[in-house]
Amino acid sequence: MFLKKSNFFSVIVFILLSFFFQKSVFAENEEIINYLDELNNFSVSFIQKDKLNLSEGKISVGASRVRVEYYTPTKILIILSKSKAMYYNFDLDEDEFFDPNDTSAWFFFEIFNNPEFFRNSKLVSKDNYIVVESNGINQNEEYTLKMYFENNPLLIRKIELIIGDTNLVLSTFNHKYNEEFDKNFFKLINPNFFN
Repeated sequence: MFLKKSNFFSVIVFILLSFFFQKSVFAENEEIINYLDELNNFSVSFIQKDKLNLSEGKISVGASRVRVEYYTPTKILIILSKSKAMYYNFDLDEDEFFDPNDTSAWFFFEIFNNPEFFRNSKLVSKDNYIVVESNGINQNEEYTLKMYFENNPLLIRKIELIIGDTNLVLSTFNHKYNEEFDKNFFKLINPNFFN
């Protein structure tokens, strides 16, 4: 009889702990989605590392577009909207227009203009950091996208994308909120057009 009561008590404790853990994870997930959703007129500097290169640049987020500028080793500008994008190489004075969903650039837009992308993501919270992981398929390739957040205050510290043979890691710093951008800053036009 005692064994049955003990098992029953253990099951109840397990259910309650599971409920509170799920509620806590849900609350942290909501906090991250809200944080990303509010990142309008925001910019952050980054250092990007892949298997071959080390690059430095800046991401700027507007109401419906994302601007990614690479300063080194090659000066490149990428402007992204949901279904259109522009790539401009300053050294070659060459531009190209493309669908962002056909390249690995899609993740910049999804992170900063579609935070619902992380709605059902895995979340790990430890000490003063949170890791959100999203897995899926893009252009018939499996991907893993991880975002590392500092907690209290909530800040993006690292973004990692693994897709096919590509493994990009962006370490972020110099977060700026409530930036004021020129009206042409996010236009899908060759930047020399405005000079």
